[in-house]
Amino acid sequence: QVQLVESGGGLVQAGDSLRLSCAASGRTFSIYTMGWFRQAPGKEREFVAGITWSGSNSDYADSVKGRFTISRDSAKNSVYLQMNSLKPEDTAIYYCAADVRRGVGILRSRYAYVYWGQGTQVTVSS
Repeated sequence: QVQLVESGGGLVQAGDSLRLSCAASGRTFSIYTMGWFRQAPGKEREFVAGITWSGSNSDYADSVKGRFTISRDSAKNSVYLQMNSLKPEDTAIYYCAADVRRGVGILRSRYAYVYWGQGTQVTVSS
C-alpha cells in the first residue's frame, strides 16, 4: 500500500502562485509515476501533470503548460506542483496519485492510477 498526503492549497488571487506538495509513504518503491489531477465542481477529474518517480520524464496538460511545473524529491518521497500565473479556471480540488505499473509511460487517464490522496482545495479569485 502507498499513502499520499497533499498540502499547500489555499485561496489566492489571479496571477498569484502556489506550491502543492504530496508526501508518499508505505511501499514507495512500487511507484513508477506520480500524477496531479484536479476536479472542479460539476466537472470530471482531469489530468494536470505527471512525472516518473525517477524524475526522468514529465508531462503536462495543455491548459497548464508553461505555468505549472511538476518536480519530485526522492529523498523526501515527495512530489510538488509549482503553480504560477494562476487563473480563476484553475480553481479545483487538486489530487496527487500514484501509478505502480512500469513500462507504460505517464498516462493521463485517472483510471491508470491506483493510489490517491485526499485532495487539497485551490481557489483562485478574479
